[in-house]
Amino acid sequence: MQPRNPLSLTESPNIDGDAPDALDQLRQWIREHRVEEIECVIPDLAGIARGKVMPAAKFLREPGLRLPMSTFFATINGDYTEEVGPQLYTDPDLVLTPDYGAIRAVPWANDRSLQIMHDAQTEDGKAFGLAPRQVLQRVVSLYNERGWYPIVAPEIEFYLVKPNHDPDYPLEPPVGRSGRQSTGNQAFSLSAVDEYDEVIELIYDYADAQNLAIDTIIQEAGPAQLEINMIHGDPVRLADEVFLFKRLIREAALRCGSYATFMAKPYGNQVGSAMHIHMSVTDVNGNNIFSGPDGKATALHDAFVGGQQGHFHAATALVAPYVNSYRRLIPGWSAPINLDWGEDNRTTGLRSPRATPAARRVENRVAGADANPYLALAATLACGYLGLTEEIKPRVRVKGNSYSRDRDLPTSLLDAIVALDESVELRNVLGDYFVDTFTAVKRTEHDQFMQVISPWERQHLLLNV
Repeated sequence: MQPRNPLSLTESPNIDGDAPDALDQLRQWIREHRVEEIECVIPDLAGIARGKVMPAAKFLREPGLRLPMSTFFATINGDYTEEVGPQLYTDPDLVLTPDYGAIRAVPWANDRSLQIMHDAQTEDGKAFGLAPRQVLQRVVSLYNERGWYPIVAPEIEFYLVKPNHDPDYPLEPPVGRSGRQSTGNQAFSLSAVDEYDEVIELIYDYADAQNLAIDTIIQEAGPAQLEINMIHGDPVRLADEVFLFKRLIREAALRCGSYATFMAKPYGNQVGSAMHIHMSVTDVNGNNIFSGPDGKATALHDAFVGGQQGHFHAATALVAPYVNSYRRLIPGWSAPINLDWGEDNRTTGLRSPRATPAARRVENRVAGADANPYLALAATLACGYLGLTEEIKPRVRVKGNSYSRDRDLPTSLLDAIVALDESVELRNVLGDYFVDTFTAVKRTEHDQFMQVISPWERQHLLLNV
């Protein structure tokens, strides 16, 4: 393992982002800790960190910056979709404003550096409807207007793999400290976790430096597949943390000679990687609205589940955003194929875990680890909101094996794009501009994928058809 640069920051500032003197607090902290660089960060549609890096002195003189709008029109391979219209070519600037309550160290950097989350506004000061962080903020504000406060707790799964320099070759598990490669099927094994303790220890170090709390780390079913569970909290803050965790996990893996991948299905013969999302809602007094005074589930709990069942088919593209995502959502591979719900039933797409009345929650198990965390949380909460406001009744809960029941999730990215595009209800919550642009980008990605000929086609069609 490569040692961390001793000049790197090992702690992050704790600044009240709403305080009128937040910039002065940051200025003092930068001076005391001799910070040299600032990363001005904003997540794009794919959840990739975009932005600019500048000297700390320049940032303090000129907080905020501009970024071209085309940043949000890019496909995952770096191309652009033509469907967005003339803004692709005029490419006006967006104004990025720092969130002083979302500042973290960059513990792997060569210089003392901070990364600061930014929000995007148009020139007239309005929130930019394509920025994923603002999309999630929009959904949360709809809850708040009704006196509701959503609480979430994501769980993110990922694989460690050997460095892969040629995409034509399949992935392989890395060699652990025993000198052997994992073969999988060792879920919850502590010995399997210990195989990759160098990476895990560095993940903990980086998380401590960034004030990111880890609930647990476990070995999942796949070879060198790990899961990080996070402590519940505010949706925007937790989306920030998942976004930051993905970056720090990749950095920790690279330092230890391996890759970390959040692909939904990196191996054809192994389980995929999910981002399970636990959700509850409190009232203004902090009471869980999913539980009544008698401790039983309320009609609001049922309506929240009903909203997931009634609208999540149309939201699937937001939590399964790539062609690879649908290789995970197939029967027999520990991933849901429908929106059934059950109590403590992991075969269903929607699960109510065993919990005290105060902790009653709904777990959405459809989302993949490849999803943009802001959009995944926006999608799940949007469907729950529609259920609450429309008072949708859920289907009868499933007590048996839901994998053997009918599928009601889209079977492909193209099907999911059409469903989202046609959903009037989700458009009302997420905004027409966002839905139009997101689906345009995804159609372009799908068209690009269709230009690639796979090994399966060469193997079975070349000489047989």
